[in-house]
Amino acid sequence: MAQVAGISPASVQRIWAANDIKPHLTRTFKLSNDPNFEEKFWDVIGLYLNPPDKALVLCCDEKSQVQALERTQPGLPLGIGHIRTQSHDYIRHGTVTLFTALDYL
Repeated sequence: MAQVAGISPASVQRIWAANDIKPHLTRTFKLSNDPNFEEKFWDVIGLYLNPPDKALVLCCDEKSQVQALERTQPGLPLGIGHIRTQSHDYIRHGTVTLFTALDYL
């Protein structure tokens, strides 16, 4: 990536760190073994490409086992030359499931 962009590898690393980009944590996915997968795939894509009249088509997903954490102390305020801080201590409030829905197109 650095060579293509014409910058040093260290610059790429700094840009990734500044934007919280972690490509080494990206996971791959598997396609379904369902023999009807392609038919189902096009049924869903068809809803986005040609939504029914008077209907809203949303893209939904979930992220399970999200830790519900609360910091024990408030962070220090931002200031010139100072980044936001937070304590290392936290209280666990169990886990939650995050559901999202987007009007994709």
